[in-house]
Amino acid sequence: MTDLLEQAIERVRTLPPETQDEVARTMLAVLDDEQGLVILSPDEKASFAKSLAQAARGEFASDERMRAIWAKHGL
Repeated sequence: MTDLLEQAIERVRTLPPETQDEVARTMLAVLDDEQGLVILSPDEKASFAKSLAQAARGEFASDERMRAIWAKHGL
């Protein structure tokens, strides 16, 4: 086991049982996923940051805009 994984396990041991189970479920989901974790590119991170900032300001797409997007994709 690597030192980093040992450090993570030691931190998890200090958490409440429910939180330990949540971490374990997350680890198992990652290990079971054939593609593993998705690493975002700097552009993708910037896009998410922009979207989160817009949401924080209450800037959301109108119902009309959402209907147009769904229709464009046949949904």
